[in-house]
Amino acid sequence: MYVTSVFSSILCAKCILNIVNRIYKPKEGVFHRNESDKDYRYWCLRNTIKRWPVWLSHKFPIPFFDNLCFKMFGVKTTFSNSLFEGWVDCEFVEFGKNVKIGQGSFIISNIIIKDKLILKKVTIQDNVIIGAHSIVLPGTVIESNTILNTISMTTVNQRLVSDSVYNGFPAKKVEGSELIKNEAQIKHLIFDTKELEEFDEEKLRTHTKELSVPFHFYL
Repeated sequence: MYVTSVFSSILCAKCILNIVNRIYKPKEGVFHRNESDKDYRYWCLRNTIKRWPVWLSHKFPIPFFDNLCFKMFGVKTTFSNSLFEGWVDCEFVEFGKNVKIGQGSFIISNIIIKDKLILKKVTIQDNVIIGAHSIVLPGTVIESNTILNTISMTTVNQRLVSDSVYNGFPAKKVEGSELIKNEAQIKHLIFDTKELEEFDEEKLRTHTKELSVPFHFYL
């Protein structure tokens, strides 16, 4: 019954959404937040149409329904992406492959600031990781193999370059994400000279493996 409800609600909303989009096509831009602005009025209408199926599919503990719902409403994504733990807007969002969204994160293509509605496309390329409780604002482009750290936020129209790690409010590049291939570099980063004398190679490999798991404390 639940699966039938999800599929039927998505299909019904998709049909209604197609009719509304034919009457007035969605577009990017900065619009006035009042009823006289047609773009704002139809944006509210599109959100109302999608609200029930999006909520319903997200409550079921199978990420497949989330990805299906996004694809039906025009989000470019793949079923290999892990989007279930965060919140993703259902228009003007494009994902590459192997994207992971942390718990409580927001990928939003729209934001209301005072009397303005900003509606801009968000592009997230391949192999991107977005940490828990982070916010990606409209117009952001995150290039491939990039990490947005936990509790960070991009700015409107910000571009995060590939093979990098970003952190903070607003997000700033803190380092490249190239792998350390030299064991001497790993030793230098993890241990001081005195500690090195107390570790043999086997202990070093075990200890390095334990420290390689990313972990964050947050309230």
